[in-house]
Amino acid sequence: MSSFAVESMTSADIEAVRCLEKEAFTTTWQEEAFANELAHNRTATYLVLRAPDGNLAGYAGFWLVLDEAHVTSIAVHPDYRGRQLGKQLMHAMVSRAAQLGALWMTLEVRADNPAAQQMYRRFGFARVGIRPKYYEGSVDAWIMWAGNLQSESYQQRLAGLSGTRTKE
Repeated sequence: MSSFAVESMTSADIEAVRCLEKEAFTTTWQEEAFANELAHNRTATYLVLRAPDGNLAGYAGFWLVLDEAHVTSIAVHPDYRGRQLGKQLMHAMVSRAAQLGALWMTLEVRADNPAAQQMYRRFGFARVGIRPKYYEGSVDAWIMWAGNLQSESYQQRLAGLSGTRTKE
């Protein structure tokens, strides 16, 4: 049985990522944003999740500034939800951030998205604040942080959440 694989995003993935964004979010990045991120943003790391048939099942990205990784986006295509693929993407992203030297990781998550909040808590994220009306000017965002990604205890947590395959 084939499995889903996490790979580094390339410019060839941008069109499929943009289509996924339209399926997953009410607001999306501007057309050239991903091309700019891949070509010019040295702090950016983006990953894609490929289905066994080669189709894009998800993507995720973060910016690494000094020792802090900020999750910019994570999405799984609606057709592939309910298969723990968000967990696989998150694991790959946190692992990559730690490999690149991140000590801490932060993200914003919709206050009305308990499934995502629960997944982030599994990865050691805790709510530390709120951005009022952050999404569409009406939905609050929870600010969540995880760390120390380099600690033995966090690495043990990450190992306990593994069982995913990463292709470089």
